[in-house]
Amino acid sequence: MGPLVLMGDYHYNKFLSSMLFTRRIRRAGTLAGFLILSFLAPATAHSQDRADCGAIHSAILQSSVRYCAYLPASYSAASSKAAKYPILYLLHGLGGTHQTMAQDGEWNKLQDLRRANLVGDFLVVEPEAWDTFYINSRDGRTRYGDFFLHEFIPYIERKYRVRPGRAERGITGFSMGGYGALRMAFAYPYLFGSVSAHSAAMSRLPNEGVSVADASSALFASEVNAKVFGDPIDKAFWDLNSPFVLAKKNAPALMRLKIYFDCGTEDRFGLSNSASELNQTLNSLKIPHEFHLYPGGHGFDYLVAHSDATFEFHWRVFNSRK
Repeated sequence: MGPLVLMGDYHYNKFLSSMLFTRRIRRAGTLAGFLILSFLAPATAHSQDRADCGAIHSAILQSSVRYCAYLPASYSAASSKAAKYPILYLLHGLGGTHQTMAQDGEWNKLQDLRRANLVGDFLVVEPEAWDTFYINSRDGRTRYGDFFLHEFIPYIERKYRVRPGRAERGITGFSMGGYGALRMAFAYPYLFGSVSAHSAAMSRLPNEGVSVADASSALFASEVNAKVFGDPIDKAFWDLNSPFVLAKKNAPALMRLKIYFDCGTEDRFGLSNSASELNQTLNSLKIPHEFHLYPGGHGFDYLVAHSDATFEFHWRVFNSRK
């Protein structure tokens, strides 16, 4: 099992169109992104929630990696300067950036939940990950997984006031980020107390029984997956990073991990089938988890409609540790 491989002509063309649109937005520059954040700030000035955006230079990746930390109002209050907080790492989907949480409406949703007293205060940090799937590439050239584990998490948790321990650390993501979150938490359950995913980008490899339907599918696999998983895709490497395989390998440790995931029944990439299969796999291993199929497709509309479930899920886990 692994990230998405197959799609038809219509879906592939729509995917490329959305990717090109996103990239045009990204090429507008960092300044445009920070303007978006600054426009959001006055609308929520009464709460004083804020986005603290910066960059970390990675020796592993030999480049700078941008991120945004979304901080609750209490973080900056004089009365709580010594307070420490749980942290949720949020992983964007393919074509996203470190500012996607602000741009797609998830930040607004989180602030609404806080105002309604449905969740308490925790930090949300979103790093930029390009098209890495949040793992080390097969050729070893882009070691994003190593960067995230050995540079990014330590840097963030030194810079911000974060409670120590796995129980205070959660991870979540959408699409490519959903795959990344599940893969990271299932591979390193001793680091995370909770994991959630929306529309996680998982499906079977062609040689596992799903045939490549057309040239567009092969092109997608070549352009998007080959860079990460090899060309041709290395099945052993694919399995090494598969949430399905990792669930079986680390089943005893996953008993302590709180797990939530959902997917739209009209997901245009057929990811609801993969999500249902992951549900069956976890059930067979008797690993406790929460799983839902909801009406909807694959996009920001679906994500924002169900992101409240993620924030409330992780808050319940954080709050239970007090």
